Amino acid sequence: MTKFDRYVLSQLFVLFGFFSLVLVSVYWINRAVILFDRLIADGQPASVFLEFTALSLPNIVRMVLPMSAFAASIYVTNRLASESELVVMQATGYSPWRLARPIVIFGLLVGAFMMTLTHFLVPTSLEQLRFRENEISGSFSSQLLREGEFMNPTKDVTFYIREITPEGVLKDVFLSDRRNEARAATYTSIDGFLVKEPTGPKLVMVNGIAQALDESTRKLTITRFTDFSYSISSFIEEPGALFKPLDQRPTLQMLYATEIIATSTGALPGRVLEEAHGRFNQPILCLVAALIGFSTLLVGGFSRFGVGQQIIGAILLLVLVKLVESIVTDPVRANPMLWPLVYAQSVFGLGAASFMLWLAARPRRRRKTIPVAEVAA
Repeated sequence: MTKFDRYVLSQLFVLFGFFSLVLVSVYWINRAVILFDRLIADGQPASVFLEFTALSLPNIVRMVLPMSAFAASIYVTNRLASESELVVMQATGYSPWRLARPIVIFGLLVGAFMMTLTHFLVPTSLEQLRFRENEISGSFSSQLLREGEFMNPTKDVTFYIREITPEGVLKDVFLSDRRNEARAATYTSIDGFLVKEPTGPKLVMVNGIAQALDESTRKLTITRFTDFSYSISSFIEEPGALFKPLDQRPTLQMLYATEIIATSTGALPGRVLEEAHGRFNQPILCLVAALIGFSTLLVGGFSRFGVGQQIIGAILLLVLVKLVESIVTDPVRANPMLWPLVYAQSVFGLGAASFMLWLAARPRRRRKTIPVAEVAA
């Protein structure tokens, strides 16, 4: 690469890193608020929150990469044009196609990173994230250990604890079990513990009262106890086998075992192929976004009024690229043989960028000047 290419690439990657950091932060804050509130409400420690954050980052980065590449391309091209660096390079004989070479290299490098995300990091992280979510939501501690809240872990069962001490002692425990219509039972105790045993989790209550109401005779039986063990395995959902959706499946598996994946997930074969080829298409979109941002500003030329119109035009082109995706989605899902249409938006974007570079390479017509003598006459 020439010095000009290295200079432009360095500018692109600096701005790309900045815009990626900003966009990832915006997406992450939006998700982190909901995630933090849910995990804290379930009584989970901060380490679980950090773990969930790390597992969700690859998918967030995947979403922002094309936008970051587009923003970096727009910003760098505008700065090169405003400081007349593009004009100088064109004066030395660089055509628009030659000027686009560092943009192409930049788009390919970002696309290679996107390829790693879509094929390896994102499916693996989503699978692990869903496993941990299922594991935590299915644990009896997350379902029952909530202070000052009446909970219904299952139908006709109500559970309440006033406080949980740092030692894990449950204070003022209340348990109402009305699953047996003929005999309703209510248990209250001063202290309690949740313990795991081979036969399942149990609630051990200390210094309490058991009240049983016989519905047929309306007779209430009250029993005081020093300690009492109550099995809660019947209304605690233990984590079971995980259903693996398409976004967590390996790419090769979806390409070569399409029918099997479609049967196991309940999705159409066209939807399976759309997901698989979409992972190849997304890296190409990074190149498309960078080229559209560069070529749109280059075709506009220099203007004292700025490049606002060109930037709007570039954004509209990206909207059209997204529109092409929405148009071909239904046909691909209905007919698996139409999977090449998944790449239609990339072909359209590359074609639009090439057309604008061709326009920028055409010699511009100069305005016809009127001689001064004719004006004087």
